[in-house]
Amino acid sequence: MNQKKTVSGGDLLKCKLLVTVVDHRKEDFFIDYIQENGANLQLTMRGEGTAKTEMLRMLGLTDSEKTVLLSVIREDLSRALCDGLAEKFKTVKNGQGIAFTIPLSSVVGALVYRFLSDQKTGGTV
Repeated sequence: MNQKKTVSGGDLLKCKLLVTVVDHRKEDFFIDYIQENGANLQLTMRGEGTAKTEMLRMLGLTDSEKTVLLSVIREDLSRALCDGLAEKFKTVKNGQGIAFTIPLSSVVGALVYRFLSDQKTGGTV
């Protein structure tokens, strides 16, 4: 008999890793925005842009320090969150960035899964 594993009485919700790269001065704004839209776990790393100094000056960009945000989100929230980020990249002053998702194929442990997928209550996994 083939049974689907469930959480809170529904189908098992898949998770994705959302990778967002933004100007380091806007990291707090984007951390808050992503958390408000369903991420329970976020990791931040500093990065450096790769464009040549002459090109940066020509474009009026003198600061190439970036923040890379790694956020675990539910798959069902990924489209709306990516669309929202795309809008923020256009409308927030100095808020340009990129975002993409990578599917997660497994998570170890029912409690870890429930935390990452924002499933606060019971069910079986």
